[in-house]
Amino acid sequence: MQHIIAKLVEDFEQGKISRRQLIQSLTVAATAACAAIAAPAGGRKGFQAVAVNHISYQVHDYTKIRDFYADLLGMRVTRDTGKECHLLFGDSFLIPRNHSASAPRIDHIAYTIDNWSRSAVEAELKARRLNPRPDTENSFHVQDPAGFDLQISGKEMQG
Repeated sequence: MQHIIAKLVEDFEQGKISRRQLIQSLTVAATAACAAIAAPAGGRKGFQAVAVNHISYQVHDYTKIRDFYADLLGMRVTRDTGKECHLLFGDSFLIPRNHSASAPRIDHIAYTIDNWSRSAVEAELKARRLNPRPDTENSFHVQDPAGFDLQISGKEMQG
């Protein structure tokens, strides 16, 4: 999986694919990885993802990204802190964040799951040895098999 992500980023940096194609491809890759994690193991039932909650996007100047997506795609700007903001669209949002990385990158994708129960989700993630890291009252971070940061969220975690 890391090889695929590295190739996608390289293609983006070389101008072979657009930013939109990069984000779409990374979303597909993360979805596939999430499906592998959620596959029943030892008779356990995984979670049911119902939406992409948000995509965290590290960039040099979040204001350029904010203005671009708001203007081109009509995303609604909320929670603008001067360093990041939420760009709402449908039931999802994009979070462009200022970062000193040499190239823009997706640092994590959050998926909303059905039937959120903090204790049950934490127990299932621990049972799968995924070392859940609490983020908010309604989410945990884990790593997929390729080492990509995956956030699992309840519906209450919104933009």
